[in-house]
Amino acid sequence: MPELRERLPRVPDRVWRRLESIGRTEFTTAVAVMACVVGAAAADGYRTGGHSAFYQGALNGFGLHGVAHLAQAAAYRGYTPGSVTSALVVVPFTLWTRGRLRRAGVLRPSRPRDAVQGPALAAAATVASHHVARRAVARTRPRMCPGS
Repeated sequence: MPELRERLPRVPDRVWRRLESIGRTEFTTAVAVMACVVGAAAADGYRTGGHSAFYQGALNGFGLHGVAHLAQAAAYRGYTPGSVTSALVVVPFTLWTRGRLRRAGVLRPSRPRDAVQGPALAAAATVASHHVARRAVARTRPRMCPGS
């Protein structure tokens, strides 16, 4: 975090404080919540034979989020969390799946708004998953005083 703060001096202090306040339990819970969203999209894709707009949108968001991880690593000029998984799993899986959907005649045509909508929905799901996780973790923390 100190290196990032030094490299990105324009980022407001409140952003760094929020990032530093995310503990392991909150992060793990947020990942689990996001896994539920991705699982729901995958189930909908299976149910519809890949036709689902929710599934295809989630697939696009998944792939673009992988590209974002790779861009972060390139900008940082080193390893960043998610960069290896993105290079080995996320981006190849997305390309493979989109190819299968295309060959099956199921892939919806890409539109410029999809390049904005997919990451926007992924960002909203990320914010929502952290919100749910923060609330869930706060409920499980022991209280210092009875009745507080």
